[in-house]
Amino acid sequence: MAVIKTLNMILGAFFMLLYAYQIFYIFIPFLKKDKPHKETKMHRYGVLISARNEENVIANLIASIRRQDYPAELVDVYVIADNCTDSTATVASEAGANVFIRHDLENIGKGYALDYAIGRIFDEQGEDYYDGFFVFDADNILDRSFITEMNKTFSDGYSAITSYRNSTNYGANWISAGYGLWYIRESAYVSHSRMLLGTNCAVSGTGFLVSKELLKKSGGWKYHLLTEDIEFSISQAINGEKVGFCKDAIIYDEQPISFKQSWKQRLRWARGFFQVFLNYGGKLFKGIFSRRWWTSYDMLVTVLPVNVITLVLAIMNSVAFTIQIANGEIGWWIPILSLLQWCGRIYAMLFIMGLVAIITEAKRIRTSTAKQVIYLFSFPLFQLTYIPVSILALFTHVKWEPTRHHGPTADAEKLEDKDEYID
Repeated sequence: MAVIKTLNMILGAFFMLLYAYQIFYIFIPFLKKDKPHKETKMHRYGVLISARNEENVIANLIASIRRQDYPAELVDVYVIADNCTDSTATVASEAGANVFIRHDLENIGKGYALDYAIGRIFDEQGEDYYDGFFVFDADNILDRSFITEMNKTFSDGYSAITSYRNSTNYGANWISAGYGLWYIRESAYVSHSRMLLGTNCAVSGTGFLVSKELLKKSGGWKYHLLTEDIEFSISQAINGEKVGFCKDAIIYDEQPISFKQSWKQRLRWARGFFQVFLNYGGKLFKGIFSRRWWTSYDMLVTVLPVNVITLVLAIMNSVAFTIQIANGEIGWWIPILSLLQWCGRIYAMLFIMGLVAIITEAKRIRTSTAKQVIYLFSFPLFQLTYIPVSILALFTHVKWEPTRHHGPTADAEKLEDKDEYID
């Protein structure tokens, strides 16, 4: 039993050292200032929206794009109605978007839809017609200056840029708030810190921009794992492409509100991260010994399959405790107490992380102060549910499924006015 106890201590210290830099990241925005932008150029953009049965929300997104303070003649919207069985294509067309109708029940997923659209645009408009492409999910709403702010960062020379991810329904319940606070914390204290340090950021599913040069070099969108966003980010880190972050470009995203839907979505994410590690982990490890060492290390730790080690430790400790209880060495309550203490330490760490984000980003959170405080206490509990999800993902066959959306909790006009909108 002493061996298991020693192994626990060694692995605990190892992981503490491995992820300690995440604590360091919290202090970076307070210690460094953003670099001024270079001369801003007016670029032409294509907007790509992969939509599967999104007739309830697609018009809101298109309307928020049309209300941007960026010149409308430089922005074209393309909706890929992907295997739809509803009126998504009609609604999108009536809202002013160019619509591609795609039916392919073999190559299913957002990555395939994006690749299809890029291929058609390159064929019909030419590879150099647009300077870059935005990627949004159908349920998104954009802050009015979103494209203007992203264009400033794009003019600085980045190959891809991710944005500040916020939520349309943060205050709906503890699940949507759990997602929302995580994205806000990630934007403010991971992506922003990476940007300030000059290391690569990672795109976050939606609300990002990719240059035409990068897409031409890649031959389109060739990222088709369950988490195509992190696959794209890791691939760029390996290839030496710069992925930036724009803290002033805010996108609002609808979060799941049912635990069942959340469980299925995060199961796909966990399995997708494992796929990315298996496909790219070796190259990232090699990159640690190159001039891109910090980006490689940061991205490797991001996709590291800690769920495997967590499962092994759980089995080892369960066996050890069972033997000790059977031999009368300890009481049955000791394992339970040990588990509660472990969860308590994680809860405290997550609570502090959430508290820092709440204090500094409160004005950007679209819900009442009371709900911000209440859901701060449930935030660590929501994050702790990732543990069984990530372990189950090791043994579960997961396929891509669309997330159902119902629309924002307030209309798009109010959502864009940050001073008036309260969830």
